[in-house]
Amino acid sequence: GTILLAPFFIHDFGWGRGAFYAIFHAISAFGNSGFSILPKNTAEYVNQPFVLAIIAALVIAGSLGFLVWRDVLLYQKTHRLTLHSKLALVMTGVLIIGGWLLFELTERNLAFASGLSPVMRVFDTLFMSISYRTAGFTQFDVGGLGSATILLTMMLMYIGGTPGSTAGGIKTTTLGVLILQTHAALRGKKDVTFAHRRLTQENIMRALLLVCVSLVFLGILSFMLMLTQSHAANHGLEYVIFEVVSAFATAGLTLGLTPHLTTFGQLVIMLAMFIGRVGIYTVMFSILNVHDEAAPYRYPEESVIIG
Repeated sequence: GTILLAPFFIHDFGWGRGAFYAIFHAISAFGNSGFSILPKNTAEYVNQPFVLAIIAALVIAGSLGFLVWRDVLLYQKTHRLTLHSKLALVMTGVLIIGGWLLFELTERNLAFASGLSPVMRVFDTLFMSISYRTAGFTQFDVGGLGSATILLTMMLMYIGGTPGSTAGGIKTTTLGVLILQTHAALRGKKDVTFAHRRLTQENIMRALLLVCVSLVFLGILSFMLMLTQSHAANHGLEYVIFEVVSAFATAGLTLGLTPHLTTFGQLVIMLAMFIGRVGIYTVMFSILNVHDEAAPYRYPEESVIIG
């Protein structure tokens, strides 16, 4: 990544600074941290597809996770991928393409507002789909984007990257398991299958628990910020929720609340970032000392009405 980025940065900033910028942004992109020391962030290269393509490739590489890359790199020798890698690759591709098409729909006037050519508009929305979900590199002022784009960005950030990667969120495989479970339930199937394999009920229950706990966690943190941050009172609900979801996803995007956070608000955001990076399950089973208990007896079964 550094070698590929270096010619562009050296051309614009000279040998010393250009080489340092290349190293810094290669690490930042692969680490999905989204930090940029360019004068205008990646907006500096909004009309240079090669720079954005290199950064996007590094972001994808980091967000896929080391377990997936191990399977991919050893495929020539093993001729197989684990179920985890297959689901992660499929979900990553679906999220990138799906996010790209939806950003094309929500930001129809992007070319006119930013002076982009139609081709660059398409490429920049693709970069948005890749970067906004996990990394947070941005070529535009996020606060100037449409409400539908902001909602879509929050949804993508909440999903995040793949387990074992440098990204946060509930992870792509969690969403994949829930989609497979929903599909099986709607078709009246008891078994949840993917790539000629049957998922365990423990796998499905863990995915459901992760989503429920994360939503409650984000709701509590958002409520705390709304109560304590006076600056947020003059803005919409999305102003605070976007900040919390972005922190949980370690994406680093903001609508403008970050510079105005009080000390308590900073602690709330730091907590969201810590749990988003470490993982809710790690916190539950390690820090909170949550563990499975085998009950000595079981009660009789009975159903309740749902829906």
